[in-house]
Amino acid sequence: MDKRDMKALEGVRVLDMTHVQSGPTCTQLLGWFGADVIKVERPGVGDATRGQLRDLPGVDSLYFTMLNGNKRSITLDTKNEAGKALFKKLIEACDVMVENFAPGAIDRMGFPWEKIQEINPRMIYASVKGFGPGPYEDCKVYENVAQCTGGSASTTGFDDGPPLVTGAQIGDSGTGLHLAFGIVTALFHREKTGRGQRVTCAMQDSVLNLCRVKLRDQQRLAHGPLKEYPQYPHGEFGEATPRSGNASGGGQPGWIVKCKGWETDPNAYIYVITQAAVWPQICDVIDRPEWKTDPDYATPDARLPHLARIFEAIEAWTRTKTKFEVMDTLNPLNVPCGPILSMKELAEEPSLRATGTVVEVDHPTRGKYLTVGNPVKLSASPADVQRSPLLGEHCDEILKDVLGYGDDEVQDVWTSGALGQPNVDAAE
Repeated sequence: MDKRDMKALEGVRVLDMTHVQSGPTCTQLLGWFGADVIKVERPGVGDATRGQLRDLPGVDSLYFTMLNGNKRSITLDTKNEAGKALFKKLIEACDVMVENFAPGAIDRMGFPWEKIQEINPRMIYASVKGFGPGPYEDCKVYENVAQCTGGSASTTGFDDGPPLVTGAQIGDSGTGLHLAFGIVTALFHREKTGRGQRVTCAMQDSVLNLCRVKLRDQQRLAHGPLKEYPQYPHGEFGEATPRSGNASGGGQPGWIVKCKGWETDPNAYIYVITQAAVWPQICDVIDRPEWKTDPDYATPDARLPHLARIFEAIEAWTRTKTKFEVMDTLNPLNVPCGPILSMKELAEEPSLRATGTVVEVDHPTRGKYLTVGNPVKLSASPADVQRSPLLGEHCDEILKDVLGYGDDEVQDVWTSGALGQPNVDAAE
């Protein structure tokens, strides 16, 4: 193969012991970049998400298929002694092992980190955890728990309402992305040292990393009110970073405003940022030319106490146009803005199909379905999106290609129960 056609992680073999979302997000990303991802699943059951939120009877759910593309599946009974022996051989044959079980689960299987190091000193052993060392390190965590304990929920929503979780899976998928970065970094380090290492990523830590600007604002509170927040100047600030509604969270005030059709379309809105550099253009568009020289509006600091009135005036204009007409008007003026795009609109957007950000995949039992593609584009390393595997689809293939077993040895493995129930077809 021409090296120019090689995928970035081609030649890297990943032992995927993950399930649900955080771990599978990580391993799928590695698979998109060309790693050979071997997903280990429970015989007869598989990843729990295969059967969760099913929209079609008897086939793998979209929850599973959209998180497990570009992988091969092998079933393995790790309570079976032959299964444990096979697991040991897979550890020897792989470069990376990834898991997101409850704390201590892999240790109880008989494979603590110390033993894994003995089996394969080059192994990179990566884990998703709920929390780092501390009072909560043994607690289980799910998406919304991570958002709440990582600072996202306390800073999301409006000040007069309860904390809110976001629809973006920043706890699960966000942690998976962080862990993938850690794995690739460890692989780079192994090229220099020849040794693997332990990689851990806590969901609480990942969410907090994504909320770093709110930690910034927590410290700014000690020196006065947060003037870019909607509480200024008439509201009160407490001791913690408050919820800020749709405020931009930066030095350029922004807000979501209604567009034509908002009465019946829940997504007929657009986000508009009143960037200082284009303030005169905004004034002209919304028919407030006098604000360009009015002392109460002419400078960014002067405008802060009047942001509510400013966005009311902007909204009076945007309500006369669709969100796309607003974009067509503001973009040539360099006014930052973005329509609220629904999942339906994103699924049907041709440009996202063209870039491989949204991909249609054909599945042998489900048929065609949409999934996300690789959001990271490399100019010299192609990435493709493949369908998810059926449960245990690649058992024989992995035994032969990865472990070098012959037909008789494959039959012996099936007979041992290591892969679950014996393969009747193979026995014949």
